[in-house]
Amino acid sequence: MHDTPATTKRLEIFERYLSLWVLLCMLAGVALGTLAPGLTRRISQFEFGRDSHVNVAIAALIWLMIYPMMLKIDFGGIRGVFARPRGLFITLFVNWLVKPFSMALLGWIFIQWLFSSKLGWIDPLTARNYTAGLIILAAAPCTAMVFVWSYLTDGDGPYTLAQVAINDLIMVFAFAPIVMFLVGVSGVAIPGAVLLTSVLVFIVIPLAAGWVSRILLIRARGAEWFERAFLPRFRPVTIFALLVTLILIFAFQAENLLGNWTAVFLLAIPIVIQVYFNSGLTYALMRRFHVNHNVATPGALIGASNFFELAVAVAITLFGATSPAALATVVGVLVEVPVMLSVCRLCTSSRAWYECGPAKTA
Repeated sequence: MHDTPATTKRLEIFERYLSLWVLLCMLAGVALGTLAPGLTRRISQFEFGRDSHVNVAIAALIWLMIYPMMLKIDFGGIRGVFARPRGLFITLFVNWLVKPFSMALLGWIFIQWLFSSKLGWIDPLTARNYTAGLIILAAAPCTAMVFVWSYLTDGDGPYTLAQVAINDLIMVFAFAPIVMFLVGVSGVAIPGAVLLTSVLVFIVIPLAAGWVSRILLIRARGAEWFERAFLPRFRPVTIFALLVTLILIFAFQAENLLGNWTAVFLLAIPIVIQVYFNSGLTYALMRRFHVNHNVATPGALIGASNFFELAVAVAITLFGATSPAALATVVGVLVEVPVMLSVCRLCTSSRAWYECGPAKTA
């Protein structure tokens, strides 16, 4: 009997209940910020330099999350993707030419126009900062969780790895200009030097470190040892770093959350719409151009999900740990798993519809 993603493939317990862990971290962080405001203030003010917004604790924890993800990227698999380029081109089109711009539009419509200008639920300055956080969230395609989504939908594993690797390379050059342009259009000024520092610290250095470490360790010990013995050691470290980061962020945001707890729900609206729009667009384009289903599904999921670890780090560096922009990026974590699981189910349940018609070639 063959396995099917709908019946036998399941997330591990941490990923399956990620939204619950995030909710618990939110409660723990708010409790910490409320019950120990002095300690929280000292941690939030512990920066690498005055007004740098680079919090030492957050920066260390973000590194512990990003570096293990970069270790998984195999840039050697890129060559094979160009033999079947249609799926890759569609993924890149949605990731870089549609996704960040559609999020900027949704942020303006819902946060700045509807919730701020029309309904008065959010003050204009906070609304602009929320929109900036949403743009930062959408400007970086998913790196880690996409492997889970690909597994659940019977995606082509090597092709997914190559898509992620190419996205990471593009991110080095495209992330900063896109963020600077769109956030500037939304009405928030970004210091270019600080943004470039963020790219260097949170993308270039961990990407290079992961790539060099992967090559050296595989040469020394072999690919099987690297995949089965070395990489699993980082899993508990990554989980711990993510949860502690969220606790600290919510502790820094405790006063804002208690004063305006509806902001989380309001921010979730454009994020959820963006996920379904971009995944649906990618999936439809893949079918239109006759791409294999096992390439189309991970492509649609890459285009829908976000590199929220990077987004949190950049938002904190640019605006500070207590900023509305940082909170907006964290809301992406709250909605990521349940919404993406629903996209996985839609992709797998529509396979017969997708595959009807001419033969597909990626």
